[in-house]
Amino acid sequence: MTAGTVAPVWRAGIAGMRTTAGFLLLSLAAAAFVFGAYLLMAPQEGAGGHGSWRKAAPSVEVTPVAFHRFVDRIEALGTARAVESVTLTAQVTETVARIHFDDGQVVRKGTVLVELDHAEEDAQLAEARAQLQEAERQLKRIRELVARGNATEAALDQQLRDVAQARARVAQVQARIATRIIRAPFDGVLGLRQVSVGALVTPGTVITTIDDITPILLDFSVPERFLSALAVGQDIRARAAAFPDRLFSGRITAIAPRVDPVTRAVTVRAELPNEDQLLRPGMLLEVAVIGRSRRALAVPEEALLLIGRQHYVYVIRPDGTAERRRVTIGQRLPGIVEIAAGLQPAEKVVVAGILRLRPGVKVHILKEHPPAGDSRPAAAG
Repeated sequence: MTAGTVAPVWRAGIAGMRTTAGFLLLSLAAAAFVFGAYLLMAPQEGAGGHGSWRKAAPSVEVTPVAFHRFVDRIEALGTARAVESVTLTAQVTETVARIHFDDGQVVRKGTVLVELDHAEEDAQLAEARAQLQEAERQLKRIRELVARGNATEAALDQQLRDVAQARARVAQVQARIATRIIRAPFDGVLGLRQVSVGALVTPGTVITTIDDITPILLDFSVPERFLSALAVGQDIRARAAAFPDRLFSGRITAIAPRVDPVTRAVTVRAELPNEDQLLRPGMLLEVAVIGRSRRALAVPEEALLLIGRQHYVYVIRPDGTAERRRVTIGQRLPGIVEIAAGLQPAEKVVVAGILRLRPGVKVHILKEHPPAGDSRPAAAG
């Protein structure tokens, strides 16, 4: 290849490079022009200027902080217990002769429930009573003889001892019969029958159970920090999962004198009327101890903002800007929350539009709702 053919190719390459560089320079100049125009049109916030692109203030709905009546409540889980509860068992080895009750029957104290075979003891009792009658007849005769001087005082004393022995013998046989007749020890509801007629029972064999559940007791544990808020006679309310629409009322009857060193809780016992016998021993109930009534500041539940483990609300300052303020909450009620610290009466908190807010932003109040409490807010100050 000759030198004449190489030179044109080299010149063409140089020309292409120049064209590309010129295009890049023009693009950079256009970008700089657009950026400069943006800077000129942007609002000068430091100088208080108002640009044509200024963002509109977010619209929010607010409500004033107000007072609401709260009732102190201590909530716990409790277990129902019978006032009296006994497992009835056999005391001797014997055959079941008769059964006088049905499963779940309500009985009175002293009602005969089960009879074990006591035919032999009945015969022994008849014999003992006959011996007693004879001894008493002889005692009467000897007393008459002593009165006429035909018998000695020693004979009278001996006959008195015979009568006493005969009475003891009768009482002894009656006691053996009593161990073979099982009675209700108190008024209550019987459990399920565990034996049948003809079965051989031994000492400890379970016959059935009996529970006095009118009224019924309710035991529950309360953390020791609430001990000062508890008192005998205090009202409680309870609910059972079996009757979710039924509210049971009662009163505290006893507070344990000791605090459990492991759980740091004290056991409280309450008594609930149970005339319809819906509550049964062993049932789990949700318990609420009703304390004093008080008035406290409250806000709607939707005003709360949870960040981590802390609660906040947005408060609208007098200049129309939003302040994110940390609050301490207390008791919760449906749709309303007690504010224990962090707010003042009549301050306005945001209840709608919270997610669009940032601390310090100026807002537009679209609507002001009535107070969430049960009274009008007091004047601030």
